Amino acid sequence: MRTMDAQANRDQKDFWTDEAGPKWVAQQAYMDALLRPVLDALLIRARLANGQHVLDLGCGAGESTFRAAELIGADGHAMGIDISPTLLKVAEARARNHSNVSFVCEDAATHRFDVRRFHRMISRFGTMFFDDPVPAFENILGSLRPGGQMIFATWGQIDANPYFKTVARVARDVLGPVPKTDPDLPGPFALRDPGRINAILTDADFKEIDIEVVSLDLTPQGTLRDFAENCCVIGPAERALVHHKADAAARERLIKRLELHFQGYQSSAGLQIPAEINFVTARKSS
Repeated sequence: MRTMDAQANRDQKDFWTDEAGPKWVAQQAYMDALLRPVLDALLIRARLANGQHVLDLGCGAGESTFRAAELIGADGHAMGIDISPTLLKVAEARARNHSNVSFVCEDAATHRFDVRRFHRMISRFGTMFFDDPVPAFENILGSLRPGGQMIFATWGQIDANPYFKTVARVARDVLGPVPKTDPDLPGPFALRDPGRINAILTDADFKEIDIEVVSLDLTPQGTLRDFAENCCVIGPAERALVHHKADAAARERLIKRLELHFQGYQSSAGLQIPAEINFVTARKSS
């Protein structure tokens, strides 16, 4: 097993604690509703059962951990792990009346888990931020019981996700370009390629790897303007606003343009934003 520098993800910890964390806390209810179809599909594939011990990687403010805890019952236990104390403060406050839930503020890539503790590891968008993914997944493998299963969701191809692609294009048109980033570096699209996922998990000694590419709709709540404003708090539009030091007038122009571009996604059931998601399952050998 390769060793991993415990400080390798320090930039990620700083980002999710000081920069992104407060924004996700403020948008918690909105983001949980937006991403609910992803979590629903993830939990269907996880097939959690009463009495199981579950690790929720990148649990954030805890929505996925609490959903898992409901499925495993009082005899099971769900442990959420996240690198951000800002997000975990919210999760811990929500957990006061849940006896089968706990949270740990650690980097899952290097945390010394109890060996062979968990029946399942689940993650809704928590696995794309490892600085060195193979040893990180090896570390997770050690936490699973023999035959234990890992189930996680990642964003698929960039062009198939208008929540990022269209928003970034509109922000560029309104505000101007921003410096390009490498999508293969730790970030939302680092595990967009099924081939790369398979290679990483194979190197980490996972077995029975299955990667299902699924098209589904994200479900933002509220009005079209609510969605546009959310885009200006989290994601590529927010990055463009910060980069260009945009004033209130420029921000309002961007919101109006986003409303215009996304109005075609309105339906009788509300806004439905198409997305491509990779659902990954893999198993530890028995």
